[in-house]
Amino acid sequence: MKVYKFGGASVKDPDGIRNLEAIVRNETGNLVIVVSAFGKTTNALEQVLKTWMAGDEDYRHLLDNLYNYHDSVACGLFPGGDSAKGMIDNSFALLREYLETAKKDDYDFEYDQIVSYGEIWSTIIVAEYLLKSGLNPEWIDIRGNLITDDRHRDADILWSESTSRIRSVFNFRDRDIYVTQGFIGSTVAGRTTTLGREGSDYTAALLASILDADEVVVWKDVPGLLNADPKWLSDAVRLEEVSYREAVEMTFSGAKVIHPKTIKPLHNKNIPLRVKSFISPGEPGTIVKSDTVFKHGLPVFIKKENQIMISILPKDFSFAMGENLSRIFFFFSRHGIRVNMVEASAVSIDVCVDDDRPKVDSLISDLGDEFSSVYNENVEMLSIRHYTPEAIGRITAGREILLEQKTRSTVRFVVR
Repeated sequence: MKVYKFGGASVKDPDGIRNLEAIVRNETGNLVIVVSAFGKTTNALEQVLKTWMAGDEDYRHLLDNLYNYHDSVACGLFPGGDSAKGMIDNSFALLREYLETAKKDDYDFEYDQIVSYGEIWSTIIVAEYLLKSGLNPEWIDIRGNLITDDRHRDADILWSESTSRIRSVFNFRDRDIYVTQGFIGSTVAGRTTTLGREGSDYTAALLASILDADEVVVWKDVPGLLNADPKWLSDAVRLEEVSYREAVEMTFSGAKVIHPKTIKPLHNKNIPLRVKSFISPGEPGTIVKSDTVFKHGLPVFIKKENQIMISILPKDFSFAMGENLSRIFFFFSRHGIRVNMVEASAVSIDVCVDDDRPKVDSLISDLGDEFSSVYNENVEMLSIRHYTPEAIGRITAGREILLEQKTRSTVRFVVR
């Protein structure tokens, strides 16, 4: 049994879904298909949420645009109409009703209730197209099976409950294909949660681990894992083989091809991960597996944009280490802010985080009683795995370096 995960870029239009069907048809064994929201739907739903939370009635227009987009995809696949259109219409009606009646209490909670719809819509259409193409899929709402705690926007899995439900439902007794959603789950009480931005890879890994899959294949618009984003460095090359540890290091530094949480569930069961091109599915891609030997020998360049560097100083000029350090990171944890880079001196700590401004503002406010905080916005974190002097010069030339951190295998810079 395998798990296939298709990202939003691969299923953004009718041709993409037809390509998905052709790829799936070539798989002869049991298959779980995890699908992300179409195209930029998640971004669009985030804008709906922001507009609605602000009390701006224009959210209705934004939602209409999303409906028209999904309706056009469905009409492109099912010219005569079909049950998928009715399910999409009903789902949009439920969302519109929610937006008319909800209290707008908590941003993170509302985020999960609203933005999660993108994966529901995409999987309804994909499952129906596979069915109309002569395959035998079953659409599964993962929210009834992947159970999490109630930490919204970055929920943790409740393994025992999730394992029991998933093994019961994804049993392959009368189906050989299941279609389900990435990114989303629910609490025991049935409240929708999400696993973190771009979390569909993580969903695929969780299902693979629980179901003891032979392999996970993540289908992307690139030929595999590359040693740089080709939109940044045009001479990027494919890495044929990467160890679990190397993949974790790359994703932690900000590589976008795989979600940072993806590797651990696979490592636990020694399940290989392949990253392949949905444009050229016959090409080998990259395999990520258990291997302690570093093989490719290339510098790996990673750029993480939209960062804020926060400098934190105790107001009484006491040492920043020890109890102050644990106190500071308690605040980061409480606000759900992931630290991408940290550097400590005797009386200050510099931290680089994603520019999630509402969370950062709340963090700085909470720190204010005990600590002074200043920050640099609009900065980038640049990382090089297996760096060389030439590699460092290539990406830092002409940039102002605000912070530098170097180990034997990795160098990181905060720059602007």
